[in-house]
Amino acid sequence: MKKAAALSMAAVMAAAMAGCGSSSTETETAETTEAAAEDAADAEETAAEEDTAGEAEEADGEEKTYRIGVLQYVQHDALDKCNEGFIEALDASGISYEVDQQNAAGDTPTCTTIAQKFVNDGDDLIFAIATPAAQACAAETEEIPIVLTGVTDPAGSGLVDTNEAPGGNVTGSSDLTPVAEQIDLLQQILPEAKTVGILYCSAESNSEIQAQLAHEACEAAGLTAVDYTVSTSNDIQTVVESMVGNVDAIYAPTDNIIAAGMPTVAMIANENKLPIIAGEEGMCNAGALATYSIDYKELGKVAGEMAVQILTEGASPAEMPIEYYPSEMLQLVVNEETAAELGIDVAGITLE
Repeated sequence: MKKAAALSMAAVMAAAMAGCGSSSTETETAETTEAAAEDAADAEETAAEEDTAGEAEEADGEEKTYRIGVLQYVQHDALDKCNEGFIEALDASGISYEVDQQNAAGDTPTCTTIAQKFVNDGDDLIFAIATPAAQACAAETEEIPIVLTGVTDPAGSGLVDTNEAPGGNVTGSSDLTPVAEQIDLLQQILPEAKTVGILYCSAESNSEIQAQLAHEACEAAGLTAVDYTVSTSNDIQTVVESMVGNVDAIYAPTDNIIAAGMPTVAMIANENKLPIIAGEEGMCNAGALATYSIDYKELGKVAGEMAVQILTEGASPAEMPIEYYPSEMLQLVVNEETAAELGIDVAGITLE
């Protein structure tokens, strides 16, 4: 009996010792797990702090690379210069940016497709060159800032509330040309002219505004103004040919379709001794006779500077008035080769 009791007591003691050993191990394991969790938490907090610092740096404009979509309605000299001036302003600012250059080739539905791409890409800003491009972009987003140029009257084209206080996500620089002064130039060069054909594309609100201004200027000058409109570039040759013998001179405002087709316009007009007073310098370089011109590259630079303010300084397009080219910086441009072909003496013509 004593032997059995001893064995029983030994078993009890062994079990007690085993129990003590298990408790110690579990305690050590728990402590190890808790320490690992604390280390993981510290690491996560450090990573979060680094992410926050990175975001702060981007917010300060130190590291952020801005995505900018550029939509040019059609390729011709004036709009190309707008684009060039815009990029120069971005480069001069020192910001980091990626630009997505797109050209709609004068097709309005293509403008819409490109504008949708910019929105889907989540671009930080859109630069729209010419009225149809700006209208397409404004129709697709009220959130992404849009800076425009090459638009005669943004308010009249429905792009802003007023040109003084845009009120939305659109602002930029206008290419309103000195129409009255250009009609005066026409009279200086062609004092015998009686009837002026106003050539523009009826699909561009930008051009309709200028055509109305030209009618008013012609009436004030005692000239008869007659509209000759095209719907697409395919109409240019037929419409210009219809002007021969019916008008004494052509006035072509800063219309994108006419500007792009100016070599055709000038070829027909000059062969028939029909002088063209144009809306801007590039049209003269392509064969028109003369103009008082704004500088489209400078307009692009103005738009680029506005874009930089929006991206880096938090400027609101709603509160940024539309900018205009200073009248004192207008340039008299005469195509002397065209003048010689037409037999017109342009000596003594000055900017009044």
